[in-house]
Parts: sequence; structure tokens; C-alpha cells
Amino acid sequence: MSDLKIDADGHLKLPLAIRHQLGQEALQPVSSSPGHLLLGRPEKENPVLLAGLLGDISVPDLLSFFNMFRKNGILHFSLANGSKQIFFQQGEIVFASSTFANEDLGEILFSLGQVERDALLEIRQQVKGRVTLGKLLVDRGLVSPRQLWQATRSQVEGIVYSLFNEAGGSFHFESRALDQEEILRLSMSTQNLIMEGLRRQDEEALFMRKVISLDYFPVPTGNMQENLNQAENKLLHFAEAGKLPARDLFRKAGLREFDGIRTLYGLLERKLLQMEESPANEVEGELGEILTIYNNLFKILSRRMRKPVKDYHQQVEALLGELQQPYSFVMREVELLEDGTFDGNKLVNNLAGLEEGDRKKLLADSLCELAFQQTMLVRRELDADQARPLIARVQDTTTRVRALVER
Repeated sequence: MSDLKIDADGHLKLPLAIRHQLGQEALQPVSSSPGHLLLGRPEKENPVLLAGLLGDISVPDLLSFFNMFRKNGILHFSLANGSKQIFFQQGEIVFASSTFANEDLGEILFSLGQVERDALLEIRQQVKGRVTLGKLLVDRGLVSPRQLWQATRSQVEGIVYSLFNEAGGSFHFESRALDQEEILRLSMSTQNLIMEGLRRQDEEALFMRKVISLDYFPVPTGNMQENLNQAENKLLHFAEAGKLPARDLFRKAGLREFDGIRTLYGLLERKLLQMEESPANEVEGELGEILTIYNNLFKILSRRMRKPVKDYHQQVEALLGELQQPYSFVMREVELLEDGTFDGNKLVNNLAGLEEGDRKKLLADSLCELAFQQTMLVRRELDADQARPLIARVQDTTTRVRALVER
């Protein structure tokens, strides 16, 4: 975010997104010093009691604080590419939510091998109003109520554990009573969650030294060993059946990510598997053509915008975090490259399990949506004469790709 300055008349111009978030209600100065200014609405029904930056204050410290003082409310985290919320009742964590695509309940069920991608995509299109994804999946018989509850618990615990690795971003705590639907009975107390999260943080750092990346391919070495446990046997079996990246192997074996990493580490330690980097081959066929057309567009936009808009790269990354379903699942864990383009192999891997026609349409629609969002930045940051040719280029690209998908 760009620096803000108070002008000679005492005015502070806020970015449009913040103005929309605050609305028109009056604000009061709550706290100030030479280094900060906090505005708020202390008389509001659900006031913000605490706000700050992650860094010297860690997530485990915050969780311990709210647990110790038995607080009710929601702890909000604003992070680089999205947001997360932790819900407290009497100091105990009872729920968590996230805007990150890989922490969506449907993605958790998919990662555990309990629902297929095409079925998940079809059900998502029927989610409306108060009809939830989970209810639709149970009503259709795609998952059992017990599987849904276990996946929801896994989702909440996973969101909490993932926050332990965050060293940047901001937080605020909203004090309020929780609705019954916001309460989930977890298998561990908050103190045990904190201890487990710290243990996982230490162990995962050790495991990833050998695993390297979940996009790498575990490949059998040909060595043999007896007395493997059930998870190890499953993982080794699927690694032998064909080349799959580690993330996909975990899904086939029905392992949650941390459990998969731990199991894979054990097999690597015993030299039963070795990691090979995923191939950097160009994506072929019509999917490759769609990617090439849009990546050329994104490269042009990045080259043109990064000079007048110093934080353009960061703004595009923020757009990635704000994408809605189904686009967010296509772009999940896809990094914006230095030249403004995206890794085509990663995008195509995210579409695994769909029919060819659905893959083309969903890829094209997702990249089209991202291009449209970037035109909003172009309109906002450039004057009309400078913006016009770039917007025309986006429109031309969209027309070309639509013709390619429909032929």
C-alpha cells in the first residue's frame, strides 16, 4: 500500500478500498502518538478492542492472550493475499474461516480424496444464499455427515496452524457474542492447538529440507524395506503407479497435507523415494495456446504499468487473493512471476480431473476475469488517453480466446 500523508489542511486521503470498507459513519480518534493514529467507533455494538501488526507479536502470543482472558469474539487477520478469521468463545477457538482458495471446505474434501473435481465444480454452481456447499454435498450423497464434520474440523485446525507461519500482515479483534452456527466442537483445547501448531512449525521446517516442494515428483529408488505402516505403503504404491507431484500423491493416499509431508519425509529418509523437480515443459494444445495469449497480455500490462505504478506487482497479487470461486481454485497457489505472467504447468495441474472442454472454458474464464480486474487498475491509475490502448488490447485478447474456446 502506498504511503499516506496529511496535507496542510489536515486532510488524509484514504485509498478507495478503505473508504468503502469504513462507510459513512463518523470515526473518533481512539489512540495516537508520533508514530501511529488509530480511528474507531468505540460506542459501536461490536467494538474493535485490539489491533496491530504481526511480527514481534506472533500468532501464538495472540491466541494465548485471548485464551487466558476468556474472550468472546473474532480475531481478524489481513494478510498479503487474503484474510483469515478465528472465532473465540470463552477463550476457546470454536471456528475459523479463510478467503484462501486452498483452505476452502470443498478443497479440503478434494485433497482428502472424498469428492472429485468435476462433482465439486458442479455443486459449487448451485451454492446460493444460505444453502451451503456442505449441505449440498451431503444431500447429494457425495459425502457422509461424518466426513463433512471431519473435513470441517480439519479445515478449521488447518487455518489455525497455517497462521503460525505468518510474519507479516495486520490483525484486529472484534468483541461480540457468537451465533450458534459459528461454533464447532474441536478435538483439542486452544492451549493444545497452540502447542500442536508450534510442534508442526518446527517439524515442517525440518521435513521440507528433504521434500523441497510439494510440486516436485516423489520417484521410487528401487530399494525395498519391510514393516512400513499403512500410510507409507499407500504413498509408496501411488508413487510407483505413475509420476505425480507430492500434493496429488497425498490426495490419492487420503492424507492431509502435514501428515503427507511427514510420511513422505520418512520414505525419503529411508531412501525408498527421491524427489525430482517437476518438468518445465511448455503446455501443449489449446490450453497452451490460451495460456500463451493471456501471458503475452499480462506481460504487456506489467511492462506498461510498473513504471507509473510502483506497487503494481503487489496490487495484482492482491487481486489474486480476492478472486471468487471458481476462479480462485484455478489460480490457487499460482505465483505471479516477475514479468507479470503465470506458470502454465501449475495452472493446468489445478484443472486436473475436469473434462477437456470444461478445462478450456474454466481456464479462459479465470484468466479473462483476472485481465478484467487489471483493467480496473489501468483505468484508475492512468489518464484516459494512456489507458485506452491497453483496454482495447484486453478486449481483443478476450475476443480471440473466446473464439478459440468455442471452435
